[in-house]
Amino acid sequence: MSRHSPTPAFWSALLFSSLLFLQGCSLLPLQDDHARADTAAQDAFTLVVLAPPAIRPTLERHLDLQRFRTQPDLQPRELTRLLSAADDDARQLLATLGYFSPTLTVDLAPAAPGSTATPTITLRVEPGPQTQVVEAEVEFAGAPPSDAPTRRQHARIRNGWLLPPGQPFTQTGWDNAKNQGLRQLQTRRHPTARIADSRADIDADQQQARLAVTYDPGPLVHFGPLRVEGSQRYDPDGARRLARLPTGAEYDEAQLLDAQLRLASSGYYDAVFLTLDTEGTDPLAAPVVAQVREAPLQKLVSGVGLSTDSGARLSLDHTHNRLPGIGWRALSKLALDRNTKRLGTDWMALPDEGGWRWFSGAQLQRETTGDYEVNSTRLRAGRSQSTDHIDRNYALQFDTARSQGVNAPPSSAALSAQFGWTGRYFNSPTAPTRGYGVAWELGVGTTLRPQRDPFVRLLARWLHYQPLGRVQTAQGPARQSRLAWRAEAGAVLARGGAQLPVTQLFLTGGDTTVRGYGYRAIGARTDNGQLFGGRYLAVGSAECQRPIVWKGEMTDWESTLFVDAGAVADQPGDLHARVGVGAGLRWRSPVGPVQADLAWGVQAKELRLHLRLGFSF
Repeated sequence: MSRHSPTPAFWSALLFSSLLFLQGCSLLPLQDDHARADTAAQDAFTLVVLAPPAIRPTLERHLDLQRFRTQPDLQPRELTRLLSAADDDARQLLATLGYFSPTLTVDLAPAAPGSTATPTITLRVEPGPQTQVVEAEVEFAGAPPSDAPTRRQHARIRNGWLLPPGQPFTQTGWDNAKNQGLRQLQTRRHPTARIADSRADIDADQQQARLAVTYDPGPLVHFGPLRVEGSQRYDPDGARRLARLPTGAEYDEAQLLDAQLRLASSGYYDAVFLTLDTEGTDPLAAPVVAQVREAPLQKLVSGVGLSTDSGARLSLDHTHNRLPGIGWRALSKLALDRNTKRLGTDWMALPDEGGWRWFSGAQLQRETTGDYEVNSTRLRAGRSQSTDHIDRNYALQFDTARSQGVNAPPSSAALSAQFGWTGRYFNSPTAPTRGYGVAWELGVGTTLRPQRDPFVRLLARWLHYQPLGRVQTAQGPARQSRLAWRAEAGAVLARGGAQLPVTQLFLTGGDTTVRGYGYRAIGARTDNGQLFGGRYLAVGSAECQRPIVWKGEMTDWESTLFVDAGAVADQPGDLHARVGVGAGLRWRSPVGPVQADLAWGVQAKELRLHLRLGFSF
């Protein structure tokens, strides 16, 4: 029997505080700010801009005067020339913000004779009224469309125009509005679209702007065949089946990028770049060119890791992308951590035309399960299919389990047919902020020893992101806060005395289930009070996630408040929730969300730190 002491509250709090400290450090001014302060004494002059707060930053940042301020050898004649050009320069900048009739004064206050101070240039700005958009026409070249999809696309562009009447005119807003409409055409159905004509008529006296843009959509384009360039080791036809490009469908940039991602993540290629060939081709069958750099036939990767659930982790992964004789891909892994020692291999065929592929797997594992050490084996073979949002699989599975420890349960084995379905409807596969996912698993089988007993195993999971209010910064950028709801339920239905392999039973607790408790520390209890896997599982969680604004700017950090609850038992009436409450931080890193949570286990009366990298469902 082995037990693991909880993470001490003091060290949990210390680690959590360190994360907060690192967050603050990432937002401190860079050393360049100090360097600029040190060189301020060498400036040729001091520039002071007296203008409303909405326009002052633009002038301070982009005036030509700023480029010469740090030149200590600036001659008086050159300074006089700069002053004479400053008025026109400032007016041009203000025009980009929609101010076409400003009142400007530029004054030079020379330094006192014998003083080490520099001259001071003061620019006073009264911008006057800002120009407003009074008319915005969005047109499309060619005859009026006769098909409904094109009419709907044109209507979406017109209705979503970013600079409608009543809005202030700015050059940036004008450019963004034109480009957004063009982008909507180029990403759906019309990749060769262009702006045929655009104009902004400004009436400076009336402070009015009349806008007009005409788009030339070009031909309607459909996906043609996928052509693979750079293929040597692996079958180009296999690449086509992996990409699942919808040949014959209307062009959609998102589908092109999804196909590129599927090829890149298949393991057969180190680099993939998909482009649409629109030059001299039939637009109703435009070829897609896949430029690939193939991965080696075999690869060996070692790794180290750390988690609050299982401590330090060592791993060794071997990949063989084309097994001799059958051509399947084999992924073999050795993993060692505080709770688990695992050796396994998974073999997968290339998908067929429908996206289904054969697979098989074998696994040997020694794992701490409750208060016992369990040696288990698993053999599995079946078929699976992955589409844009849905994964399906069915398999025949053989399990054995042998427990070690005081009063350990007897060894057992089972044979079962397994069915699984997962639907993911999130806005991002790696860092979602809205959408939902749902999954279920069904196993129907029989134990083989110590005696035969039929059983049914059910497991369902659900995750939903519910948008809340938007968090707005003073400069304008905003991000959505949200509630994350999570639920999981499972049941094993069998005769009361059936000896099921413990790998078919349920335990919960840890970083991804009930925080505030150790990894798989919530389970059923045997007659002698030892922790063991149970036949019934119920888990629920609610988490509020809110973006963090620091010094008026949106950061890549979020704060969270959460409550988790979970229970495991051998009878539904014995389910008693273990509750964890706490707070945490999320960092939107380039490789996925980094999560740090400090949770209090209400029943365990323990404070635990939970760390996690990435998102999975």
